[in-house]
Amino acid sequence: MDIVLRATFVFFLILFLTRVVGRRQLSSLEPFDLILLVVIGDLVQQGVTQSDYSITGVTLALGTFGVLTVIVSYLSFKLPAIRPVLDGEPVIIVQDGKVIEANLRRERLTTEEVAEEARQHQISSLADVQWAVLEANGKISFIPKK
Repeated sequence: MDIVLRATFVFFLILFLTRVVGRRQLSSLEPFDLILLVVIGDLVQQGVTQSDYSITGVTLALGTFGVLTVIVSYLSFKLPAIRPVLDGEPVIIVQDGKVIEANLRRERLTTEEVAEEARQHQISSLADVQWAVLEANGKISFIPKK
């Protein structure tokens, strides 16, 4: 039972941390970020199982994570009111060619990063963008002006 309680705590801690870190950082993993994720995974394993390498311990920890993932997914599907907290919401960052600075600050993005993404979508200038939306998954969608 101890492993299940620890796994439940760690699951919600990871959910919270992914919300705090933000979409931008999760969508663009650098080599350091990848190494950090591996280290975090090892630390989580040690914290959850407390060096319990038995099949029972692994099964309990993985089963708890699996069940909690399904429960959170189901709650997000059934309760639209909590969906923004669990899944995030799209954020408009460019409207009619003008950058919305407040939204960039909130998402910890710079105008240069948005312009770089636009160039990767064959858009030469943000002035040519009708809408740019930072999606819940961290990617930026561009709708060019007609």
